[in-house]
Amino acid sequence: MNSFRAFRIHQDNGKIAGRIDTISIDDLSPGEVVVKVAYSDINYKDALAATGAGKILRKYPLVGGIDFSGEVVTSSDERFKVGQKVLVTGCGLSETHDGGYAEYARVQGDWVIPLPAGLDVKQAMLLGTAGFTAALAIHRMEQNSLAPEQGEVLVNGATGGVGSIAINMLAGRGYEVVALTGKPDSEAYLKQLGAKRVLLRSDVQFGTKPLEAMQWAGGVDSLGGDALAWLTRTTKDWGSIAVIGMASSMDLNTTVLPFILRSVNLLGINSVNLPRGPRLEVWQRIATDLKPRHLDVIGTKTVTLDELPQAFDGYVKGTITGRTLVKL
Repeated sequence: MNSFRAFRIHQDNGKIAGRIDTISIDDLSPGEVVVKVAYSDINYKDALAATGAGKILRKYPLVGGIDFSGEVVTSSDERFKVGQKVLVTGCGLSETHDGGYAEYARVQGDWVIPLPAGLDVKQAMLLGTAGFTAALAIHRMEQNSLAPEQGEVLVNGATGGVGSIAINMLAGRGYEVVALTGKPDSEAYLKQLGAKRVLLRSDVQFGTKPLEAMQWAGGVDSLGGDALAWLTRTTKDWGSIAVIGMASSMDLNTTVLPFILRSVNLLGINSVNLPRGPRLEVWQRIATDLKPRHLDVIGTKTVTLDELPQAFDGYVKGTITGRTLVKL
């Protein structure tokens, strides 16, 4: 641990640049638990941070990577023992605190999740923030009475990490899932994950009325903008929409009619700052009734630390399907 390698994001003369540095534990943000990192992953947010395409970091330099899994090597928090397998997602990693793109990470004990029985450190990062966000979305919708017998659930941004995992989790729970995508060649992939139907965005008429014909019992939205507005207008009475991203737009131009005439629930999903109690509950569900059945299909790409700097571009451009694992 005297020195190790990390992918750190710097701001040089106003320009964001990520590079592999050799650092020590003393260079890391403070915390009670030190983990030897086994795996991390790549999320859209990681790509925005690493390339400067989005303003994610609040200070520089920081180790990138909003997720990691591995083994505890030292801990002053009595809840964690040396050798224990753990994971951390969100909690300000690669925003205000050094993240998971390093051979070692140091974090606050309250952020650390003991690896649930039924998951290993590799599976935990094939899921990562994307899987946790998908599970939290389903958890919140089911808390608001979503059930399979109520009808089809739409997932847009379907080939992304959250969308892919949400489809697989929902199908495993017995829901009829409709995948909405802009990628015509992705139908076989989406149906393999469990989608009953695949809609192409180019074939969907979003309409302009305040209310359109009711179609969906619920939805998982990662796009925002016109796609989310259409989803509010086409969701059934008492349906729920989990809003998890803004890959298309941060805008939402709609009316109050879906909410006051159809009692549609718009559920904001923030997986970064979720309190520890619900975080533990959702990870337990991920290891049990929400565990994806096709992680081998969703996560087909693995990169090393050396390959990491070249791996972000596809995420920014939206050309990546599924999940990318980072092996430390």
